[in-house]
Amino acid sequence: MTYNFYGLDHVQLAAPEGCETEARNFFNNLLGWTEIPKPEILKKRGGVWFQCGTHQVHIGVQKDFVPATKAHPAFHVQNVDSLREYLLQKNIQVIDDEARADEGVKRFYLNDPFGNRLEFLEWLS
Repeated sequence: MTYNFYGLDHVQLAAPEGCETEARNFFNNLLGWTEIPKPEILKKRGGVWFQCGTHQVHIGVQKDFVPATKAHPAFHVQNVDSLREYLLQKNIQVIDDEARADEGVKRFYLNDPFGNRLEFLEWLS
């Protein structure tokens, strides 16, 4: 059997029931990601999907939701400093991290409205 991995198709982040409006405000209105339609059969589960570059981010409803405070997706951004300044102007708390600066990586973290950790990074070299 021969197979190849192409990479990620999508990332799913969990959120509490009734999260859709807040998810749209954050991921669409704040970050500028385009909402994409969920397949009809999945709409009854709640949640909302977004396009981020060439990948999708699915916000899925989870009963007994607990945010992911360590596990996280990392989003590759062109001009991460600009995004950081924009978020600070919108009163979004960012957590700077220099741990990979010697590799030429500039990055920061933030929590989505549900407490999930998100990383935003740019390769400078």
